[in-house]
Amino acid sequence: MSGELQALVDALRASRGFAHKQDIAAVLGRIAAAAPAGVPNGDDCAVLPLPGGGGYQLLAIEGLMPDFVAALPWFAGYSAVMVNLSDIAAMGGRPLGVVDALWARDAEQAGELLAGMRAAAERYGVPLLGGHTNLRAASGQLAVAVLGHAKRLISSFDARRGDRLLVATDLRGAWQGEHPFWNASTEADPNRLRGDLALLPELAEAGLCRAGKDISMAGVLGSLLMLLECSGVGGRVDLAALPRPAGDMLRWLCAFPSYGYVLSVAPADAAAVRARFADRGIACADVGTVEPGTRLRVALDGEEALLWDLGAKPFIGAAPAALHDGVAA
Repeated sequence: MSGELQALVDALRASRGFAHKQDIAAVLGRIAAAAPAGVPNGDDCAVLPLPGGGGYQLLAIEGLMPDFVAALPWFAGYSAVMVNLSDIAAMGGRPLGVVDALWARDAEQAGELLAGMRAAAERYGVPLLGGHTNLRAASGQLAVAVLGHAKRLISSFDARRGDRLLVATDLRGAWQGEHPFWNASTEADPNRLRGDLALLPELAEAGLCRAGKDISMAGVLGSLLMLLECSGVGGRVDLAALPRPAGDMLRWLCAFPSYGYVLSVAPADAAAVRARFADRGIACADVGTVEPGTRLRVALDGEEALLWDLGAKPFIGAAPAALHDGVAA
């Protein structure tokens, strides 16, 4: 091995996004006992089954890093809404409403955050319902929560051995300056944004997607690691097959795209899923396979490296008690 792929793997393991996701493991064990029976922690949203076959109530929340809020307040406010809507869609849901918790030094500092939130809510057609406000804080901080509903779930816990791993990303955007954000939302047509999000619940309701996750600040491979860990499986990814813009591979692997999903799909359904994304102008590629075991391997230009062994070191600590080998575990 030339060392180039191994250097890429080492950089990902040391990245900020990977470090923050590993913090989840320290929390999950402390709250697991308080969760309702049959409602696992580790998905993009909290899930509560509704009585009478009424589907599922979904609840997502995201807190933004203070340095992001300070550097790009309008875009931080916009992103706070956008990422929560992405979480709802990733689980096959449609959003119902948004609330926020905002801290700022004064009304002036809060103004840009609020303007960004309002812009996103209007563009995605989701009501902004209020929340908590403090305008006497030492620094700006923001958290946003979204309530949604799903008729049929896409879960992180249902990937199975032999599934195809698909990555869908909207490449009709640009980097947000030097920051690790790929912005394909703020200049897009609002009707297109709403239709693109609706594609995920449409896939769920058609039974075309077994498991999935939105691509978070852990990047595409970190998000995939979370999915694999929840499902108790491993996987292999060909990095050359990833849909991505031209330029540095590491930057893209650490990026948060405004629209990006990792999906685990039965082989017989992979072509149909890719076609649905293509019909909306969204890049979607088959990048690998779900494998038995606990290891995520990556390949590039004829080389292969181990990114993570979930059996040796948990990522977010959400692994099931037994490995999912394609049948009920």
